[in-house]
Amino acid sequence: MRWFKFNPIRLNPITRRRWSRFRSIKRGYFSALLLGVLIVISLSAELLVSNRALIVHYQGHWYFPTYGAVLSGKTFGLDYDYETDYKALQQIFAQNKSVGDWLLMPPIPYSAYETDLAGNDFPPLAPSLRHWLGTDTTGRDVAARLLYGFRIAIAFSVALLLFEYLIGISIGCLMGYWGGVFDLIFQRLIEVWSNIPTLYVIMIVASIVPPGFWTLLLIMIAFSWTNMTWYMRTASYRENTRDYVLAARAIGASGPRIIFRHILPNSISTVVTFVPFSVAAGVTALTALDYLGFGLPAPTPSWGELLKQGTDNLESPWIVSSVVIAMTLVLMLVTFIGEAIREAFDPKTFRIYE
Repeated sequence: MRWFKFNPIRLNPITRRRWSRFRSIKRGYFSALLLGVLIVISLSAELLVSNRALIVHYQGHWYFPTYGAVLSGKTFGLDYDYETDYKALQQIFAQNKSVGDWLLMPPIPYSAYETDLAGNDFPPLAPSLRHWLGTDTTGRDVAARLLYGFRIAIAFSVALLLFEYLIGISIGCLMGYWGGVFDLIFQRLIEVWSNIPTLYVIMIVASIVPPGFWTLLLIMIAFSWTNMTWYMRTASYRENTRDYVLAARAIGASGPRIIFRHILPNSISTVVTFVPFSVAAGVTALTALDYLGFGLPAPTPSWGELLKQGTDNLESPWIVSSVVIAMTLVLMLVTFIGEAIREAFDPKTFRIYE
């Protein structure tokens, strides 16, 4: 794969050697490439899975409904004001070939919320050329809900990762740098806070307000930042006794400058090795909450909701098998990436200071 080559010229020698070590671990390197491709596909899901046309050529004019404004049926000479049914419009154009109007639909011309009850069969429908992975119990395309559910799960996990690391790293560095009474107070607070059962809190909140993406994210952030705090506290205590920190203090450097310009950059390797596993934990947590009914509100595309449908309808094995295969693939890729990063940053397996 010579066409995809990261240029590490501007990285320092230690980071370049870590990157070279990561690339040499093939299972992690190619897993990162594949996961990156899946994320890019999910971010551009409307180009592959949507009930809106990609391009419409009508009476000499060009329209791009996928990322454009909602176009009513009257825009294309139909007799209704609500959004155009592009699959029906495609059939109309096909019957009037001499006019020169045409449109291009995505490979899977169904949205994640659209119910397809065409024909005499009742959902769930088995996989076919019409629905590649079949439909769920309400007639929605399983492939569409898998793809959009993956995008939501990844977005949730990344947002959770950023905020919990921001809070946990900041507090952990302050605890390790200042120590003393500040450290003791936060230790007791974190011990009490981390013993509060998160699931019970989510259940209580869900009984008061409808759960949503941001509600779940805020609750998960509130109870997950403590894990990283302990690692950064230990790393800060260790780095706080180094000569470069003592020298920075001697020349009058401020506390925030010492923490964020000296201690944190030299402790970041510990943080990096936990990132893939934190992403996997976020995906698993959201899926579990959706499966239990305390996650995202219906009809939001969700792996947990699909998994619940599959386990309740084992006579339709394509539902549960699709979710299990997708989850296994994503979690396996993330695990391989995490193991490769850990090996690349581990001085026991790679003598980086040689």
